[in-house]
Amino acid sequence: MKKNSKRYKEIFKNSIKDKKINAKEALDLVKKNSTTKFDESIDVSLRINLKQTKGGDFSLRTIVNLPNGSGKKNKVAVLCEPDKTEEAKKAGADIAGSDDLLEKIAAGKFDFTKLICTPAMMGKIGKHGKVLGPKGLMPNPKLGTVATDIKKAVKDIKTGLVEIRNDKDGNLSSTIGRKSFGTEKLIENYNHFIESVKKEKPDTIKGELIKNVYLTSTMGISYKIGAK
Repeated sequence: MKKNSKRYKEIFKNSIKDKKINAKEALDLVKKNSTTKFDESIDVSLRINLKQTKGGDFSLRTIVNLPNGSGKKNKVAVLCEPDKTEEAKKAGADIAGSDDLLEKIAAGKFDFTKLICTPAMMGKIGKHGKVLGPKGLMPNPKLGTVATDIKKAVKDIKTGLVEIRNDKDGNLSSTIGRKSFGTEKLIENYNHFIESVKKEKPDTIKGELIKNVYLTSTMGISYKIGAK
């Protein structure tokens, strides 16, 4: 039988069972038990209600712009018209190109974590959807990655824009910051995230959209939020 590490045992001693705690209390515990040497991410996980009165199960896919950023560093590529590549680079894009970038994508070279595309280039990138889609890189207007305002799109992704999407069982999760963030900033990000998800609730769902909420860190245990 595999033995638990000393660190895990110490964390588990600080776990809470059968006690309702609010988000601040949970974040304090998450940060307290984050004892690794690297700057762990602070993550929120939700279980949402998928059952609709009509139209089949609900699917949520949207973006949330965290007020204090996520702490995640994205390498952003911009696919645009040739005369806009300099604009994209000045806006902070790590990579900017036109047909040359398309050639790299076709060759399977994905040296970026986010891809922004101008509307004029969508016709050319469409045929690469089967490759980009599974990697979560296909530009989508709803996700802020198809944009005419390149400067704003790059800034949003470089700072606090996070994409969320539920799985077939109604689970979704997102980073809301790093352990180096102050608690107040994490609380502000957490509250904004929860409210943003609630706004996505369709009229076809009865009761609350969010069933359960958990907070955790990269290497920590999770805490269930039982009180607001």
